[in-house]
Amino acid sequence: MRYKFILFLVVLFSVVFSCQEETPLTFNAVNVTTNNTDIVEINIIEATGNETVSNNINSQITKTVVSALHIGDPDSKTETSIEESVSNFNNAFEAFKADFPETPQVWEAQIDGEVMYQSPNVISIAMTSYTNTGGAHGIVVVSFLNFDAKTGNLIENDALINDLSAFKELAKTYFNQEIEGKRDLYFEPENFTLPANIGFNDDGLILLYNSYEIAPYSTGLTEFTIPYQTIDDYLNFK
Repeated sequence: MRYKFILFLVVLFSVVFSCQEETPLTFNAVNVTTNNTDIVEINIIEATGNETVSNNINSQITKTVVSALHIGDPDSKTETSIEESVSNFNNAFEAFKADFPETPQVWEAQIDGEVMYQSPNVISIAMTSYTNTGGAHGIVVVSFLNFDAKTGNLIENDALINDLSAFKELAKTYFNQEIEGKRDLYFEPENFTLPANIGFNDDGLILLYNSYEIAPYSTGLTEFTIPYQTIDDYLNFK
């Protein structure tokens, strides 16, 4: 009987741990609001399911929002929560109004998040922030976050690709196709560099350059997609 009981416990624990590992990861839309401001709108996503994986992903999403709302030198950033960042953004605007009481300028910020791609191996999330803090125009910044679906750890761009040099040459051909007929709008287009933003969608790998990275603000975002059938051999995740 004692051995049967031990066997029962082994089977029970195996089932429990198996269920935990197979807990599907889902994403819910979240609107973050506070009591002290109406100039910031945050519509992001929150991962739920496997606790470790979801916590890792949600932590990185929070860091991205905090960075987007921070005013001033990035190295001086002390905010740790979205609510604190919203409060500090609002306080900075109030200080701005106190210094320039005649200005009609109103600050504003909007941050949105969405899942672009999800597979058993990788999750790709796009974070889009728009901030206007008194300049001639607001600034839109898109950030792609790629996560290992099994751990929730952020995957750096270098780890996405197994042959970076060959991949760069391939990407360059797609870049040249994208800017054909408007090369004069870009800063040194002959000196091709990979963007900071590389992400996944259902069609392939997206490469995106934000405003000012390779062209003036008036040019807007530059992005193109390399199809999976072309890029498969270079991918460490899919």
